[in-house]
Amino acid sequence: MSGINQGNINLKGRDFLKLLDFTPEEILYLLDLAADLKDKKEKGIPVDTLRGKNVALIFEKTSTRTRCSFEVAAHDLGMGCTYLDPSGSQIGKKESIADTARVLAGMFEGIEYRGYGQEIVEELARYSKVPVWNGLTNEFHPTQMLADLLTIREHFGYLKGIKLTYMGDARYNMGNSWMVACAKMGMHFTACTTEKYFPDVELVEECKQIAAENGGSITLTEDVQIGTENVDVIYTDVWVSMGEPDEVWEERIRDLSPYQVNRAVMENAGEKAIFMHCLPAFHDLKTKIGEQISEKFGIDEMEVTDEVFESSQSLVFEEAENRMHTIKAVMAATL
Repeated sequence: MSGINQGNINLKGRDFLKLLDFTPEEILYLLDLAADLKDKKEKGIPVDTLRGKNVALIFEKTSTRTRCSFEVAAHDLGMGCTYLDPSGSQIGKKESIADTARVLAGMFEGIEYRGYGQEIVEELARYSKVPVWNGLTNEFHPTQMLADLLTIREHFGYLKGIKLTYMGDARYNMGNSWMVACAKMGMHFTACTTEKYFPDVELVEECKQIAAENGGSITLTEDVQIGTENVDVIYTDVWVSMGEPDEVWEERIRDLSPYQVNRAVMENAGEKAIFMHCLPAFHDLKTKIGEQISEKFGIDEMEVTDEVFESSQSLVFEEAENRMHTIKAVMAATL
């Protein structure tokens, strides 16, 4: 790809499983490549350099953005893609993960996996002779991180030194991934939530070491005022995953309501701050689940208010578009 300062970076044949596996320079290379591909798309310049190749998309958990991003990116690169929905793949049911990897690697040039434990995508990669990409696991969401980093860089012009506060449940893929991304890129990460929702202690320690090397920092706080004061980015995600029982919803709403992103939070962060969310978001009653939440728990907004979601500080839709450009970069670089 022209216009990219590749230096000695070569990611061909590499898996993309978590950002911990990549150096800051490699992550920047992927962001530069994504920016270049985005520019070409906007100018109508074709990039279908991977004609004749095919990719398999395994979705044990369905998704709008991840699926559309991989499919459009694959088509733009000239590739065919086969989508395997939760009922379309026998992975782990009739066929072991190892066998699935070897079967698909014989037919496809790349395999995407979106589903449950990180160990599943790691095992797929171990037995596959072609690159495997993580579209989301319980522990990490690296393609989302690239999209978010690109969005932040487009807005502010840089990444190093950016202060990002993650509000809500920081124990899973988004909290973990942001802590890693900030540590790698020399950004300042704050998890602002009640203590029982803090990220895993071992990962926190690992990220603190990485952050120290790159000029970043990791902070955990229960204090909303301190955690959101004068920061550049306020980030949140849904508090509850689909399919979790009512008791869990009730508990999370009770525990996390003080950490809702609302006007007071954004004012404390300051005029320059932006709001981000990996979507979907429960900010109004225009969804069936939104209606159910309102009926059961008496709230019209959950992790973010509609006022903030629809404000000029919100970059959620730019961020969603960037999923496609950064996923395209991952596939182009590794194939």
